Amino acid sequence: MIDIHLYETKTANGKAAADFGATAIRSAIAAKGKANVVIATGASQFEMLEALVAAPGIDWSKVTAFHLDEYIGMPETHPASFRKYLKERFTGKLPTLGAFHFVVGDAPDLDAELARMNALLDAHPIDVMFAGIGENGHLAFNDPPADFETAAAYKVVELEERCRRQQFGEGWFPTFDDVPTEAISMTVRRIMSSAVVVLTVPDERKAEAVRHVLEGPVTNMWPASILQQHPSCHLFLDRAAASQLAKKPAPANA
Repeated sequence: MIDIHLYETKTANGKAAADFGATAIRSAIAAKGKANVVIATGASQFEMLEALVAAPGIDWSKVTAFHLDEYIGMPETHPASFRKYLKERFTGKLPTLGAFHFVVGDAPDLDAELARMNALLDAHPIDVMFAGIGENGHLAFNDPPADFETAAAYKVVELEERCRRQQFGEGWFPTFDDVPTEAISMTVRRIMSSAVVVLTVPDERKAEAVRHVLEGPVTNMWPASILQQHPSCHLFLDRAAASQLAKKPAPANA
């Protein structure tokens, strides 16, 4: 069952998600002396990441971090590069961070890059997973119909049209045709292996996906619905993202 937290604004929602995730990171460090985390990207994560890097009491030197996905063939200098995004909004703000393992989407040998990333994530069981939900219900870049079976940590995926239109609509690319058609993505099964999942999902454009993920059946046509089966998944919504729910949750800050 997904634990729902509702906030009136996108800013309050992002701050609450960051606070929750920061507590989970501190708890992992207290229990194990270290924490392995996955950091999400995209427009939905701006407020959460701003608050997370400012969260007090985290010994970032004990944190090893990964990200969910990267476009194939995307140079780090491109405005849409997730490596660029994370260096500007996360690693660049945390000079004492223990390690961040970036997915190199433009690696000359993709098979070797997948093997490298799979070995790294296999050695670092995920304590805290920060993620979002796409307009098409995708989880990372696992678009519908998503693969729920692959056990490897990362794989090459094809991006469907609605996903690509979301990336264009958010302003990352000058034209729709510039949006890549393939990416390296963390797999659904590996996301589901995380001890704690923190989902930050603001904006009305995500409302249809939120309704399917929370109130519909588990189906690979709305991939994030699989999180109904996660033992510790916490979804942070603003009022707009929750607008299509038949059963409205009570605001967390009421």
